[in-house]
Amino acid sequence: MRTISPRAALRRAAGGFAAIGLLAAGSLALGTPAQAAGPELVIGGPVGTALHPHPASGSPRKSTVEITVDNPSRNGEPRTFDGDFTVTFDLTGIAGIADAAFGETGGADCEATGPTAVCRGHGLGPGRSALAELDLSAAEGSRIGDSGTIRATGKADGATLTAFSTEVVIGGPDLVMERLPLKQNLKPGETQPVPVTFTNNGTRAADGVLLTLMYTRGLDFIERYANCEYSEGEAGRGFPAGTTARCAVPGTYEAGATYRLAVPLTLKATEHALYDTFVYRIDEDVPGRGAQRSAAGVTAGKGAALTMKEAATVRGVDLDPRDNRQEADFATANSADFVAYGARARGAAGETVAATIGFRNKGPAWVGHPGSGEPVATVDFTVPEGASVTGSPAACRGVTADGQYRESRSGAPRYVCDTSMAVRDGADFALRFHLKIDKVVTGASGAVTVRTPRLTESPKLPFDPRLPFDPKPGNNTALLVLNSDNGDGGAGSTASGGASGSGSAGPATAGGSTGGSGATSSGSTTSGAATGGSTTAGSTGGALASTGTAALPVAAGAAAALAAGGVLYATARRRPQRG
Repeated sequence: MRTISPRAALRRAAGGFAAIGLLAAGSLALGTPAQAAGPELVIGGPVGTALHPHPASGSPRKSTVEITVDNPSRNGEPRTFDGDFTVTFDLTGIAGIADAAFGETGGADCEATGPTAVCRGHGLGPGRSALAELDLSAAEGSRIGDSGTIRATGKADGATLTAFSTEVVIGGPDLVMERLPLKQNLKPGETQPVPVTFTNNGTRAADGVLLTLMYTRGLDFIERYANCEYSEGEAGRGFPAGTTARCAVPGTYEAGATYRLAVPLTLKATEHALYDTFVYRIDEDVPGRGAQRSAAGVTAGKGAALTMKEAATVRGVDLDPRDNRQEADFATANSADFVAYGARARGAAGETVAATIGFRNKGPAWVGHPGSGEPVATVDFTVPEGASVTGSPAACRGVTADGQYRESRSGAPRYVCDTSMAVRDGADFALRFHLKIDKVVTGASGAVTVRTPRLTESPKLPFDPRLPFDPKPGNNTALLVLNSDNGDGGAGSTASGGASGSGSAGPATAGGSTGGSGATSSGSTTSGAATGGSTTAGSTGGALASTGTAALPVAAGAAAALAAGGVLYATARRRPQRG
């Protein structure tokens, strides 16, 4: 019996935003838990599943139903369920309509015997976990329009498992989004038409459609339509998408027909554009989806209504929702100026001081890697001579002086701190460190460098820590200075090759002792500094696993050490870059 580990029921589509497809395709059907003294575990899955009709020859096409178990937080606290549980599926409702078998993936041990299937598991982490995958296909002799119900019940040691059911139907609409030939190398202010076009390749008409548009911060549409609802901010799994628009377009969209927007959308690259993504998806506007659209922070457009028209001629759950969406990535001729800042602090031997270092994105572009999910940049900090770090932000990991893996987080000679996958224009990636003054060294300094995240060894390529989108590498380095006797603070800045620039000093912090309070490896975690505003990555605990990143060798107090790497180079990213 396997232990079920937490896994989001909504999967990330390849090369795109997390969970957009399934969010648009339909809400998850979750049973209503009964009152019980123990934890209430919720069996879930799709409201319904449409199957391709049984072919006249050959094997029928399969559709997969993902069944999950949700272990919700209790009293606001996530908890783990450690007992055994069993989920039983009643398949009599689909006899003669669909054939069912368990897929190869899932968290539980499952076995089907005739009209009954049983899954057994032990332990559930907090949140939603994958239980099983049911592979369904139309049964021989079934007809378009036939439908039946799969029911699931469960029992668990010291817990309540809700009942769950999902409808299975033969046939339905199959909306296929056409990929548009969009221009992908842009300039700020440039616009282009977006004539969204789709075809219904299914067996019945779609009764109304829902067009979903998702676009990152550097993109915008010049129109806001009356039948569209717009939400700003995140678009699943914490990625700052910019804007999501959901547009309900009534009408009957016949099987075999192709439709396009009566008037094309107009997409614009804004002044913040650099690397951006646009997702466009079409679904039948089935009942119950309005709850997804009506939420806090959602506003309706005030322009004319967006409409569709039939382009060429050749009802439910979509037969194949995987082809309902398309997406395009854009690279705009723009830049983002990441400016490092240091700090200064003063303390006697044995005292602990705090200092905030980091960088600010002076823009004009935001920078994001939604496709790869990789960090945008890394802050590389060398600890000044005579000091040791007793508290560091969650975004940071301690490494050896030459950038190799180090077991202990505290007391490292050097720290590397990755951003998230997105850094908005105007963002302040602030990192607060606590340092114990082991020995007073007047003017001891450590370099604070914002650089490319991925560096590795190469005997052939030169070392280049520069950010490819940053036009001013001279301000990528600053200094953290302890017990300075001339008040220079962290104002120094030096780039690769020894070119000097005007760096900026960050917030001066903690002149004097904190008495060691707060200088431990526990405390607040990193918040969303990379997505905008002024945010501090606070002190936190726990060693982080090495990602295999070799980092920039920086001699304490020597900002010009950017030129000293020699054998390191920045690996190619999976997204287009511009120098």
